[in-house]
Amino acid sequence: METVPDRQEYPAHWEADVVLRDGGTARVRPITAADAERLVSFYEQVSDESKYYRFFAPYPRLSAKDVHRFTHHDFVDRVGLAATVGGEFIATVRFDRIGPDGAPAHAPADEAEVAFLVQDAHQGRGVASALLEHIAAVARERGIRRFAAEVLPANTKMIKVFTDAGYTQKRSFEDGVVRLEFGLEPTDRSLAVQYAREQRAEGRSVRRLLAPGSVAVVGVGRTPGGVGRSVLDNIRNAGFTGRLYAVNRAFDKERAELDGVPAHRSVQEIDAPVDLAVVAVPAEQVPEAVADCGRHGVRGLVVVSAGYAESGPEGRDRQRALVRQARAYGMRIIGPNAFGIVNTAPGVRLNASLAPEMPRPGRIGLFAQSGAIGIALLSRLHRRGGGVTGVTGVSTFVSSGNRADVSGNDVMQYWYDDPDTDVVLMYLESIGNPRKFTRLARRTAAVKPLVVVQGARHGGAAPQGHAVRATRLPHATVSALLRQAGVIRVDTITELVDAGLLLARQPLPAGPRVAILGNSESLGLLTHDACLAEGLRPLPPLDLTTAAAPADFRAALARALADDACDAVVVTAIPALGEGAAGDAALAEALRAATVESPAKPVLVVHVELGGLAEALSAATSTAPQARTSAVAQSDTGEAPAPADGPPAPQPPDGTHLIPAYPAAERAVRALAQAVAYARWRRDTAEPGKVPEYEAVDEKAAAELIGGHLARGAGLTLGDEQTCELLARYGIHVHRTLPAPTPDAAVAAARALGRPVALKATAPHLRHRADLGGVRLDLADEEQLRRAYEELTDLFGTPAELRPVVQAMAPRGVDTVVRAVIDPAAGAVLSFGLAGAATQLLGDMAHRLVPVTDRDAASLIRSIRTAPLLFGWRGSDPVDTAALEELLQRVSRLVDDHPEVVAVTLEPVVVAPRGLSVLGASVRLAPPPARDDLGPRTLPAY
Repeated sequence: METVPDRQEYPAHWEADVVLRDGGTARVRPITAADAERLVSFYEQVSDESKYYRFFAPYPRLSAKDVHRFTHHDFVDRVGLAATVGGEFIATVRFDRIGPDGAPAHAPADEAEVAFLVQDAHQGRGVASALLEHIAAVARERGIRRFAAEVLPANTKMIKVFTDAGYTQKRSFEDGVVRLEFGLEPTDRSLAVQYAREQRAEGRSVRRLLAPGSVAVVGVGRTPGGVGRSVLDNIRNAGFTGRLYAVNRAFDKERAELDGVPAHRSVQEIDAPVDLAVVAVPAEQVPEAVADCGRHGVRGLVVVSAGYAESGPEGRDRQRALVRQARAYGMRIIGPNAFGIVNTAPGVRLNASLAPEMPRPGRIGLFAQSGAIGIALLSRLHRRGGGVTGVTGVSTFVSSGNRADVSGNDVMQYWYDDPDTDVVLMYLESIGNPRKFTRLARRTAAVKPLVVVQGARHGGAAPQGHAVRATRLPHATVSALLRQAGVIRVDTITELVDAGLLLARQPLPAGPRVAILGNSESLGLLTHDACLAEGLRPLPPLDLTTAAAPADFRAALARALADDACDAVVVTAIPALGEGAAGDAALAEALRAATVESPAKPVLVVHVELGGLAEALSAATSTAPQARTSAVAQSDTGEAPAPADGPPAPQPPDGTHLIPAYPAAERAVRALAQAVAYARWRRDTAEPGKVPEYEAVDEKAAAELIGGHLARGAGLTLGDEQTCELLARYGIHVHRTLPAPTPDAAVAAARALGRPVALKATAPHLRHRADLGGVRLDLADEEQLRRAYEELTDLFGTPAELRPVVQAMAPRGVDTVVRAVIDPAAGAVLSFGLAGAATQLLGDMAHRLVPVTDRDAASLIRSIRTAPLLFGWRGSDPVDTAALEELLQRVSRLVDDHPEVVAVTLEPVVVAPRGLSVLGASVRLAPPPARDDLGPRTLPAY
């Protein structure tokens, strides 16, 4: 029997749930000695052809020696992983470490031979691709840097798995076998492939839930009322196009139907496939219902049952068990405690929710973690739609409840390339994976607007039912990072709907210039002031007077739309006395006609809530064809074809000229300002910038320094000399400081540094607080230095309490602060602001995700409110912002290259008209946090 050298403990952290190419799920885990029977059963179900491809010869069955070898691993030099569904193997992969001669070897040899076997019934589902990602991550953890694989030329499917993975490869052919060798370090291409596969798999997993061919509602009562019966009635009344079944174990055996719907005691009794099950039974009965669904092959679940994590620790344990049980059968879950899902597509018409009315069909995708907020959003969209179908209504709606499995990230993956959704609105109470959310948001926002309102943003904690990782970043920082990703971040659900209706109905503005016209001078002035408050550039309002007829509005609007000096138009209107509905309809038609003639600019209406102008505007439609911006399908490499001149220009929605109406000028202008900012972001993404290469960067030397420091402690803040040494490896030079424990030491330090000097107290309560008088500047001789020393000690205490230091004077300029921190949830964040009260008291900091491009650095320093101080405010000299941008990018490069650098603070950084001076710095090191965005695809662990 073979020996097992250096056997490791079972690596439980290698276990993971994954979404496969077809949207189903599987569990990946290490193979152990207890899997012998599963391995034999699995092998018996594999075709002779697949066995031949695996072993290069007929191999009808595994010998006892084979079974032992394939189930006994040391988890270091020999590792086997299995993909399982329902506890049974559907695929296996293993690697064996080899030496330069190809013979078995032990660590530190860094090459391994890898081989796969996939059950024929599961080939084509992307199982091998997922297993390759996971076995590669395991290999890297065990010090393996290269894989080798020998494949028969006829085994084209497996060759494609390797060649499509995106790793750097070398291929050879000898003795009738193709030999592939490839490195395992992630590359830009391998990450692009991984993200593209992730998007397709997660998008399809949601599509399977939202567009089922058959639905079973589990927990339907015999009589009207109750959650299960209500969901069943809502599905039936909406005109669901698929097959519908009612399930309740209390039904009589002979019962055949319930109000025309086939009725069964269990899902397994249904003699046809079931794609989706809506579970509405008490929480203690849910496990039995899930098992029933899993054994029947149900693809996904909507669990509306309550009594889970929202109810406390016991419920949280019940929720974890629910997710584990569903995933074991390859099912995904919306919920528990979910309000339900809606798909208004004509070919689906699914209302598997507690909403009694089917929402109006349209092109807005809606996601809400709260059922109550979901109801409110559906209601407001319905009222604001004015009875019109089209872009105003909803394409799909998901209320995720406790979001134990399917999250906003998953639904965003679906909406990214959903041709029926043009605008995405999301109400979030927690973001389970901010790093992934910002990545997906950036990609989605590049092709369609994404508007987000975040609840519980000031509560300091996620709702009790949401199991999410904590973040140390304040809400303002998270909001800034979302805006960097192109998210339109709003504060209320009213703003969410306001922005959504504008973006769904109108083209994006080309700039901030706004024409204002109407028959109310007062509304025009209010709109003008609101534009100024939102940072827009309004033109003087045009007052048409209260005598203006619809034809006057049409002519004035047509002139404004044709004027190159404006980018958007706000029409203010009050109803004409005595004209009633006919007058509203005439005015709405006049405005619509003007927009049809010149549809390239957005038009908004501010009205008083008298009469029916808003409804008349919603009813004014046109069938003029318009191009619509939508996502493009990606290839396996993750690269999407794009026009040579960049992304498509913003276009009006399909075939409509619906003009959004707002009852207040402030609401209309705020929605317009958000659209202007989003359009600017879209234009900027066409040229995202680059991460420049700088001289005086020694990545290897910095890594050696970091490794040496961490060898002496798991987490530590470097001393001043160590900090300066590390930063110098990236071309960041800190002005030298010398301790001054006595007046004589201060004089000696000044002599060594060269006068004039500064004398600073570095005690924690005085550090970076020049306003308290703990700093003396421009000390040109010994007498001044001794006198300043005496003054500081008289004011603040003994030298031991003050911790005084001496530093050479730097050129005068603007004091700023640069920080970088690695947040366990959001990733590395670079922050910038002015030193002192602007940052400490007002929180005037700007933030960007690392790595920072040249465009990011330029926008970072210009996005703080106090930025004018850097650019010659009130006649002062502009400072050297180019040097500041370079410093920001060097800090970004440092933390991006070395994730062990978990915090950097440069304060103050004095930016002068020429050059800058870093006068203070601190660096903290720690073992790097896990990077779930660089590892293999996995679902959140439960």
